[in-house]
Amino acid sequence: MAEASFAFDTLRSLLVERHSCRAFLPAPLARQEILRVLDAAQRTASWCNAQPWQVYIASGPRLERLRKALQAAATDAPAPDLPWPRAYNGVYRERRRACAMDLYAAVGIAEGDRAASARQASENFRLFGAPHLAIVTADEALGTYGAVDCGAYVANFLTAAQALGIAAIPQAAVAAHPAVLRAHLDIPQDRRIVCGISFGTADASHPANGFRTARAPTGDCVVWVGEDDAAGD
Repeated sequence: MAEASFAFDTLRSLLVERHSCRAFLPAPLARQEILRVLDAAQRTASWCNAQPWQVYIASGPRLERLRKALQAAATDAPAPDLPWPRAYNGVYRERRRACAMDLYAAVGIAEGDRAASARQASENFRLFGAPHLAIVTADEALGTYGAVDCGAYVANFLTAAQALGIAAIPQAAVAAHPAVLRAHLDIPQDRRIVCGISFGTADASHPANGFRTARAPTGDCVVWVGEDDAAGD
């Protein structure tokens, strides 16, 4: 039991401490460090053990060309392979807005300053200065289940990176321009682009890395059904 408790406490600490990094130092990571993250994430559970993810890692000059192309495409109409949310309603809208307001407060953007908030949003396409980008893709034929599996892969990638002191941020924004990603990374048409993950070493001095998102109480997100539903009363 003591070993299980230690393992749980370690995992929980990683989940609590992990945050989305929005400013990176330019120095690249060693290939072996990246491989350790990838090897751990490869243990992700998937439907029928299909392991549908295929991950494209961009670094160096290739990434710099992609970064410039994404910045140039930033004002183009989004055309993601997977549909974006139709709407954020109710509490989901509140949480999304709170995240944005906390970020803006951290970097000194006044509420209602649309020009400054647009500049901050454009950092997505600069990849926040990260020296590495992972593009996570799924097999087209697997549809929703392939995307679900890739979501689990992304979560495990982030947790493994945190365990090694590697900063990361999952990004839907880069998936808005799949044609750009395919052209620069040779991603075939039968792969559906799920999201990107920018990663590297955090710039700890940058104010964008000084805020943390809140989490809803567990009870707000769980519905107990059955004879144990009143166990906490």
